[in-house]
Amino acid sequence: MISRHDAAQRLDISLEMARKHGLPNRMTEAEFDELDQNPPAWLAQSRANRKAGARPVWVQLTCTVCGYTEAVRPKKWWPEFTYITCSDHSPLDLPPAADGLYRAEIDGIGTRFVGVVDA
Repeated sequence: MISRHDAAQRLDISLEMARKHGLPNRMTEAEFDELDQNPPAWLAQSRANRKAGARPVWVQLTCTVCGYTEAVRPKKWWPEFTYITCSDHSPLDLPPAADGLYRAEIDGIGTRFVGVVDA
């Protein structure tokens, strides 16, 4: 069984769209495969409207220090991160910023991450 959240990630649609179009809270792999291989009109249209190079619906965040991962919806305001770490790691766990670069930390990335930008 897979959750609606996991199905939305695998279909590359928002959770809101999954709810709106009646995806159940849980579905079997066979039900998911049928939906993916024979998409209803709304899913086919969503896929057709997807532009090459556009911001993805979901991104996978991975902690540079421990490898913990989380799939989240990216925000428009996110810069290009140099590193992403769990909020409980020390900044000293990361390699130092290169000479001449300034390091900024951005809290609130996903549910538990800090984004690090060296610029």
